[in-house]
This record gives sequence, C-alpha cells and structure tokens, in this order.
Amino acid sequence: MEITTKVFGTIMIDDDKIIHFPKGIIGFPDLTDFTLVHDEEKGTDSIHWLQSLQEPAFAMPVMDPLIVCPDYNPEVDDELLKVIGEIVPDELLVLVTVTVPKDLTKMSVNLKGPLVINAAQKKAVQIIVEDEGYPVKFPIYDILNNKKAGE
Repeated sequence: MEITTKVFGTIMIDDDKIIHFPKGIIGFPDLTDFTLVHDEEKGTDSIHWLQSLQEPAFAMPVMDPLIVCPDYNPEVDDELLKVIGEIVPDELLVLVTVTVPKDLTKMSVNLKGPLVINAAQKKAVQIIVEDEGYPVKFPIYDILNNKKAGE
C-alpha cells in the first residue's frame, strides 16, 4: 500500500506492517489502522511515528517509555487487553505518545495512556493506567539530553 504522509512524504507500507486498533485511539475512535514509521538516519531507539492509514495527515510521535522511565511497569487489567488477542509477554510492545511543543524544554510523554501492541497479532489498544504515579505529562527533555551527553 502506498500512502502520502505529512511527515515522511509518500511511503510504501507492507500489509504485514499494519497495526489494527479495534477501538481506535483516544480522541480518534474512527482511526483504526496505523503503521509505525521511524527516521532511518536516527535508528529505531528514538522517536517513532504512529502513522494513520485512514488519515495521512495524522501521525503521532511515540516512543518506548523505558527510554525515559526505566521502571515503567503499570498494572493493567487483562480485561482491557482482550481486544488484542492472546497475550504473550515477548510479543507485546508498549509505546507512549510524545508531546513536542514549540518550547522543546517542555517536551513530555503520556505515561497515563500507553499504547499496547500485540506484535504477533498486529492488534493494539490504548489504555488508561489507573496508577497516579504515571502522569499525562512526564517531562523528558532533560532525560533525553542527559542520555545524549552520556553517549
């Protein structure tokens, strides 16, 4: 499938790279099919883009929460994950959305609403974590800068 995106221009998406969100994502229930795209030059350990296949102008920056919060391990009710099929821990990918405002020092991730992807089934769901220790706006600018300086 070929789509024209706002961030990456025209790209080819293999059918096996399509991730289906049966319930859509929070705020966009009608957007159910996505793919993960990343900047080839920056590699896969940075920010990815969750690119909508139904709305090419819609792409959300996402990242592995463990990069900025190494002890991230929210408890999730198994009932919330039923929609993505059988849960095999090694097949789960957890991502969080990244907010990149004009003032980059205010960059944050949403630890309250992770995206849980069943890589084997190519199905995903966005959930709300009940744990108050995981905020909607977890600041990451300093963490990322310190990691970059340490490399």
